[in-house]
Amino acid sequence: MWCWPSRQFCSHSWGESALSALQFQAKSEDDTDRLGQAVAGILRAGDVVTLNGELGAGKTRLVRAIVTSLTGENQLVNSPTFVLIQQYPAAIPIYHMDAYRLSNEDEFLALGAEEILEGDGVCLVEWAERIAGVLPADHLRIDIISTGEYTRQFQLTGTGPRSNQMVSQFFRQLND
Repeated sequence: MWCWPSRQFCSHSWGESALSALQFQAKSEDDTDRLGQAVAGILRAGDVVTLNGELGAGKTRLVRAIVTSLTGENQLVNSPTFVLIQQYPAAIPIYHMDAYRLSNEDEFLALGAEEILEGDGVCLVEWAERIAGVLPADHLRIDIISTGEYTRQFQLTGTGPRSNQMVSQFFRQLND
């Protein structure tokens, strides 16, 4: 497992500023689970995490690790492709959304997603690039590239002050 700042996307240096992006190389599904646990450790009410990648890239696997870590229980997490929004009870409500089957952003908003995105829960949105225009400006973007059967490259990018802080916290947590 490797984690390093992404030089091409890093617009800040260490110190009082926040790191805006980093890459994480998972060499196994266990590494992906550790990434999910680390992400869960930095989430708080109101955070939105978007997950982008091809079919089978590992978006739902990462969500499962985040949800399991936040609930403290091994959760059955499936991609909400047909349900579209799945809620998991935890100290902070967890909303798992999937925009894969939606035709446009209006369909997403018709589900009541705007209230959820602006609410007090944690929102995990798969296929978020399909609804990019209605996402909060400040969210943690996770891009996933499959590099082998169980290996993945993750790019974590902050899009605003809170999500940049999350990237920095994540980096420190993985390297402690």
